[in-house]
Amino acid sequence: MMQFHLFLPCAGGVEAWLAEEVTRVCGDAARDVRTARGGVQLLAGWPEVMKLNLQSRLAVRVLVQLAHQPYRAEQDLYDAASAIAWEQWFSTRDSFKIEITAHASPLKSLNFAALRIKDAVADRFRDRGGARPDVDTQRPVVRIFAHLGADTVTIYMDTSGEPLFKRGWREDKGEAPLKETLAAAMIAASGWDARTPLYDPCCGSGTIAIEAAQVACNIAPGLLRRFGFERLKLHAPAEWQALKAEAQAARHAPTAAIFGSDVAFRMVDFAQRNAERAGVADAVQFRGGDALQRMPPGDAPGVMLLNPPYGERIEAAGIAGRGRGGREQAQMEQAGDFFAQLATHWKRHYAGWTAWVLSPDAKLPGRMRLKETRRVPMWNGAIECRLFRFDMVAGSAREPRGARSDAAGS
Repeated sequence: MMQFHLFLPCAGGVEAWLAEEVTRVCGDAARDVRTARGGVQLLAGWPEVMKLNLQSRLAVRVLVQLAHQPYRAEQDLYDAASAIAWEQWFSTRDSFKIEITAHASPLKSLNFAALRIKDAVADRFRDRGGARPDVDTQRPVVRIFAHLGADTVTIYMDTSGEPLFKRGWREDKGEAPLKETLAAAMIAASGWDARTPLYDPCCGSGTIAIEAAQVACNIAPGLLRRFGFERLKLHAPAEWQALKAEAQAARHAPTAAIFGSDVAFRMVDFAQRNAERAGVADAVQFRGGDALQRMPPGDAPGVMLLNPPYGERIEAAGIAGRGRGGREQAQMEQAGDFFAQLATHWKRHYAGWTAWVLSPDAKLPGRMRLKETRRVPMWNGAIECRLFRFDMVAGSAREPRGARSDAAGS
C-alpha cells in the first residue's frame, strides 16, 4: 500500500495530545509519529488519511507532503512545484488555490512566491495536455499549501477542504466563539475521563459542552461534513462509506453527565440548537443563569471547564460585570472583581470540583485569590493563553476578607 508523509497542523501547545490522538486513531498503521513545531508528522496510507479527517478533534487539517527541498529564490519554488505530478491528484476541470506560510524566509514577497508556485502547477498541466486548471481563491476544489522555512520549502496537498474545526453543527454562535479544535484540546489537556460530570458555567454557544458530549457518546467529529479528499483522484468511495458506517455504528449513549449554562439566555438557545445539530441534545443539559449564582449541577463533584469572558466581554459575564460604572470603569478592575467573586462562589459551593480555566491573563490565579495546581500553555489563534487548574477546597485560606461572614448571613 502506498504510504504518505503526513503533517497535521494544530494550535500551539496541543502537539503532544494530537500525537496521542493520531496513534489512537491509526493504531499500528501509523509509523514514525512525532511532534513538530505547530503539528504532528507521520507516515501512513490513504485509509489513515480518511480516518484522521473523520476522527481527529485536535488537528486543523490533514496535509500530504509532496515536496521538501532547499530553496534560495522564487525560481527554486517554481522548479519544486513543477516536479510534482499534479495530474495524479486532480484534473484541469478542478479549480485550485495556493496558500502559503513562512517562518524566517529570506523572500520579500509571499504573494509573489505563491504566484510562482501557481504558475508551476498551471504550466505543468498545460505542457502535458494543452489545458490548465482555473484558480479560485474563494471556493477552490483543490487547496495546495506551501511553507517556506529559512532555507527549505515544503509543499502539501490538502485533504481536508474546510478546516477541521468546522464540524458542521455550529450555525448559531456569539462573539469571539471558541474554535471546536481548541475546546477539544482543553478537554484533552484536562485529562477528563468521559465518565465524570463536566460543566461549563460560561458556555456561550455551547462549544466545550458539545465537544465533551460527542466524546461521551463516541461521535466522530467529522460525520456531518464533507472533505477535500472526496474530490481528489485518489478518493476511494467504497472505503470511505465503510469508514463512515463504522463510525455511525460506534455511537452509544453518553457515559457522563454534561452541563452548560450562560448568563445570556440568547446564548443558551444557540447552544441548544447547536447540540441538536451535533446529535447530542439528549446528552447535554443547558440552562440560563449567572456563573456567580449557579449551584453545582447533579449530585457528584466533577470537572468545570471554561473559557470565561475577558476584556470588554466581562460586561456580559455576570453580576460582577454589571452596575459598576459601565465603560468608564477600568476593564482590569472589572475582571478582577468578576474572577474574585467567581472564586469565592466556587469555594463556597463547589468543594471537590476541579476547575480548568483558559485565559490570556498570566495573573489570573492572583485575581481569583486561588493557587493553581497546574498551568498548561495553549494558543487561542494568535493569543497566548494558559489553561489553569484549580482544585476547589471548601474554606480556602485565601478566601477574601468578609466572605465567611457574608456566607453566614446569606
